[in-house]
Amino acid sequence: LSAPGGVSLVVPQPNINATVAQNILLSVEYSCRGVATIEWKHVSSWGTTSIVEWRSGNYVNISMVYKDRVTTFENGSIQLRDVGMRDAGYYFVTVMDEHGTNAYGTIIVNVYEIIYEDLHFVAVLFAFLAAVSAILICFMWLCNKSLHLFQKKTTHKLKASTTEEIELETIEC
Repeated sequence: LSAPGGVSLVVPQPNINATVAQNILLSVEYSCRGVATIEWKHVSSWGTTSIVEWRSGNYVNISMVYKDRVTTFENGSIQLRDVGMRDAGYYFVTVMDEHGTNAYGTIIVNVYEIIYEDLHFVAVLFAFLAAVSAILICFMWLCNKSLHLFQKKTTHKLKASTTEEIELETIEC
């Protein structure tokens, strides 16, 4: 976008799709004669928020809401770190030269939540494995109990046959 007086602004990517917690680059390129002032604003259903304003080569004024999340670049671009659902909306950039000539640009940002469809599969698989484990533990317990009962009966029979042999030997004597 070019404005009379020598200010031009190009927005190479006017639509950005991002997921929650992603970093995004709001990329622009500007040119102007003299020193430019760049200003970024965010407009959404939550309202309008000033993000950052700076004069090329001089100062940067980042709003407190974005203080730890914004990086500015000399070409007029900004990077937003760790985007959330509230970051969705319209981003307006204004480039103004020393004579008050402006150029405007807009970037639309859509932010999507990560849907964990695979998490549902993992939860079902975990429940299935837990159920199979419980069944196997019960089966092992039953086998152990049966083995103990079998060993008791075998031991009892051995004692009985040994007692009978002892009784038989005492009677024969």
